[in-house]
Amino acid sequence: MSDPAPPVLRVRDLAVFAGEKPLLRRASFEVGEREVFGIIGPSGAGKTTLLRALNRLVELIPGLRVAGEVELRGQPIAGLEVNALRARVGMIFQQPVIFPTSIAENVLFAARRLRPLSRSERMALTEHALREAALWAEVRDRLHAPALSLSAGQQQRLCIARALAVDPEVLLMDEPTSALDPKSTHAIEELILRLKATHTIVLVTHNAAQARRVTDWLACVCIRDGVGEIVESACCATMLDSPQCREVVEYLEHTR
Repeated sequence: MSDPAPPVLRVRDLAVFAGEKPLLRRASFEVGEREVFGIIGPSGAGKTTLLRALNRLVELIPGLRVAGEVELRGQPIAGLEVNALRARVGMIFQQPVIFPTSIAENVLFAARRLRPLSRSERMALTEHALREAALWAEVRDRLHAPALSLSAGQQQRLCIARALAVDPEVLLMDEPTSALDPKSTHAIEELILRLKATHTIVLVTHNAAQARRVTDWLACVCIRDGVGEIVESACCATMLDSPQCREVVEYLEHTR
């Protein structure tokens, strides 16, 4: 019998502090290959802070410091060059981050900063990323149009295409559908399930029904003694149907 595949991400005793005040403590979990790992919990518990620590974006916030370990395929991310890390671990934010340039230039924004691209490479990469993000058919005839002319749902898929253009191993998604209508939300959820075939995804969501639809494993972050903490972690169906922790039971009751 073969050994199980090593985790893509391994988090051990992760803590985040604002000065000396702990915001998040004792976060430990593993994310497997081609898995959608969901993070749920009440607002203000530290879900986004935890997600941003996984590719060191938390370092951009003055006054915050991180303790503990995060490993990407066995390598501590603290020792990786930060731009290379963020190419390997991409981030999709709650609100689409769109640059005031064309659709094509938005797709290539990060990729062109990592290496020079010939004209043919730019064209091929733009098409490939937009196809992966299920947006190509909708924009193929207007690649030079302003990206801000797209709908909110299209803009979010454009952000996903931009992240995919650098061929990341992991996609971090911070409530990517919270600002979208039901049709656009469905499109993003379908996209997550398709991307799972080739990528590992960590998804923060406030929506338990969405977690049931797209995630394999869940961690619930709640506040204990004023500090965010993972209070329970289990496969999706087990946590949503039979939560063991009082905080999780109360949180799920409030989301119904």
